[in-house]
Amino acid sequence: MLSLNLPVFDTKITTRNGKNVIFDVIRKRYVALTPEEWVRQHFVHFLIAHKGYPLALMANEVLLHLNGTQKRCDTVLYRRDLSARMIVEYKAPHIEITQAVFDQITRYNMVLKADYLIVSNGIQHYCCQIDYKNQRYTFLEDIPDYSLLL
Repeated sequence: MLSLNLPVFDTKITTRNGKNVIFDVIRKRYVALTPEEWVRQHFVHFLIAHKGYPLALMANEVLLHLNGTQKRCDTVLYRRDLSARMIVEYKAPHIEITQAVFDQITRYNMVLKADYLIVSNGIQHYCCQIDYKNQRYTFLEDIPDYSLLL
């Protein structure tokens, strides 16, 4: 698979039914190894191993209901009270991060009301912090360590 702008980790990849699968530490099972999943697994490991995010407060493929349809958030970080703190949206490395990607994660946030939104294609990563009181957002220079989240 493609080299990403994320730290390398010890991947667990195998073949099942003739298709490559990768172990998802959050879902605790093997999932299809797509380019987007390659980005997700690298990013999740980055958050856990390098930014101190607790595995127990993270979930992948979170189902939500939006305008009568079902959507799935790629990764959600929760607070201890199980309210959403951060949403992460992944794209395959060859997919450009456009306004449409931000529109997608913003629609998800209409339901979850998280304080942080991250979009990554494994090469480029964007993180913004939402200020609900002043109705604005700020793009951050880096993904914050878990200990620095508000």
